[in-house]
Amino acid sequence: MSDTTHHRAPRIHANRDELIPRLMLRAMFGLVLAVLVIVTLAVVTGRAPTSTPPESPVTHSRVLLLDGDMSGAATVRAADGSLIADLSAEEGGFVSGVYRVLVRERTKHRVALDGPVELMRHENGRVTIVDPSTGWKADLMGFGEDNARAFARLLVE
Repeated sequence: MSDTTHHRAPRIHANRDELIPRLMLRAMFGLVLAVLVIVTLAVVTGRAPTSTPPESPVTHSRVLLLDGDMSGAATVRAADGSLIADLSAEEGGFVSGVYRVLVRERTKHRVALDGPVELMRHENGRVTIVDPSTGWKADLMGFGEDNARAFARLLVE
């Protein structure tokens, strides 16, 4: 081998039909750039969010303690520790999923993982869950009517 010999990485050869067309690739990058510009302008100008759930008075609320696991099973208790629901993996998938989100948020905020949440039904029929320890909240209608109903059932005492 001489000093003028260069080692090159092997060139990847792909079938022309399997390649992404350059125009499509440029269009995708253009779309990403356009979204970044729009979001940046909205943040810089202080534009208020326009697609937020409608405000409505709370008609019923309940403090709950949630517990769940990766199988989808979930346990829901009242603030005094009494059992409200012991949901199987088939019944508690969404409740367990919300519990995992709470655990992640609480871990990020470095607060106790087993704190209570407040579940609220509003006058307009929407259901909201709020974690007072982190400030996290979710309008459960955004996850579909069936998932919101899974939590709405927990409000019945």
